Amino acid sequence: MHFIGPAPSYELTYDDVFMVPRRSDIASRFDVDLSTADGSGTTIPLVVANMTAVAGRRMAETVARRGGLTVLPQDIPVPVVSDVVTWVKRRHHIVDTALTLSPRSTVSDALALLPKRAHGAVVVVDGDRPVGIVTESDCIGAERFAQLHQVMSADPFTLVDDPLDPVRAFEELDRRRRKLAPVVDREGALIGILSRTGALRSTIYRPALDADHALRVAAAIGVNGDVKGRAAELLEAGIDLLVIDTAHGHQQRMIDALGAVRSLAPQIPVVAGNVVSAAGTQELIDAGADIVKVGVGPGAMCTTRMMTGVGRPQFSAVLECVEAARAAGRHVWADGGVRHPRDVALALAAGASAVMVGSWFAGTYESPGDLHAAPDGRLYKDSFGMASARAVASRTSGEGAFDRARKALFEEGISSGRQFLDPERPGVEDLLDAITAGVRSACTYAGATNLAELHERAAIGVQSAAGYAEGRPLHAGW
Repeated sequence: MHFIGPAPSYELTYDDVFMVPRRSDIASRFDVDLSTADGSGTTIPLVVANMTAVAGRRMAETVARRGGLTVLPQDIPVPVVSDVVTWVKRRHHIVDTALTLSPRSTVSDALALLPKRAHGAVVVVDGDRPVGIVTESDCIGAERFAQLHQVMSADPFTLVDDPLDPVRAFEELDRRRRKLAPVVDREGALIGILSRTGALRSTIYRPALDADHALRVAAAIGVNGDVKGRAAELLEAGIDLLVIDTAHGHQQRMIDALGAVRSLAPQIPVVAGNVVSAAGTQELIDAGADIVKVGVGPGAMCTTRMMTGVGRPQFSAVLECVEAARAAGRHVWADGGVRHPRDVALALAAGASAVMVGSWFAGTYESPGDLHAAPDGRLYKDSFGMASARAVASRTSGEGAFDRARKALFEEGISSGRQFLDPERPGVEDLLDAITAGVRSACTYAGATNLAELHERAAIGVQSAAGYAEGRPLHAGW
């Protein structure tokens, strides 16, 4: 990467910079390879941040199926993490997990389940065999206590996993004018559900798979308590990456935590952070980090910069930390501060091997929270920062009342925020489509066929606020 003029002497955010097109021989954005080279095994450079309001089993399954990675939060008990890891690794590479109810379940039961998945359907099963499909439209006007066998579309068309060919599945669904269908094995037992869009996506994305061809998932630990013991339990659970996470990563406790983890000789990449300087990056690498998380204060739910004045504009932080990491043969994840696909492309152009996304993904069907409706009818989910009083209260639930009350006095994060679902992109896969389309297109503008070439060829300029505003679309005219 290089600046098209003199490198500025001041710090830069993503909004402050732009990429200049270069001569390109790339015919299609589908000719761009978005896989990462940092050992994470991802085929798209996106990582779901380890936030309780964002990262759960539905998110982990869905994002891994499309090539990304989800980091399970540190405040989840290890037995629960182990169950989630086992569950995710048993998921199908193409077929989405179905929401299921019995024929005698009620319409109210179905309405409570439907927001849990973007495909918007409940499969009615008798034992393990699908006997009907229920969608939200089937429930309109129905009594809430009516049983599903009274409202379902009975005897649904099914696809057989023998094995499943996404192209043929799409063509069959299109021919029958079906948006989705249950997928069964040769004996007729339900495996999951596949939509036409899901079949299309399976021809575009490659799942992030481990050596046993199971979906990948990561987990986080903190720097306090029995770091070595918790890390050992997570490694035993079968995680694919271990993330050692704290807001201020350039500190002795982080160095000690890395030493404790390295004493276990893990055979998976170890990620540590967060830092925003070359010195912090180098010290974490020297202590054993394979990947360094970069970012202090850019997150949507984070108040650190306003509370403390500490942090650094994210583009400059990534740029400096990447240089230090590359000199040591290691990698950087850009953590936070992305609001648009352009921001992801710019972080990758700066040299990050992947970009962590938090609040942006909180407003999707796949995030763990319940779906709520605002007075104006817009749907949203609750979101909160991981240094907020709400998150600290959850993380310290095992401590005494006095110690918990002391810690609750101090917070650096929003405890209750609303992340509204985009009506046009309500699922995380919709957002993955938008982000990867933007990144692929950015690569074609730069003449890059992969992320390494994007970093090498990116020509970056600095713009004013008016320059940034000029590039924003005006949906309602001016």
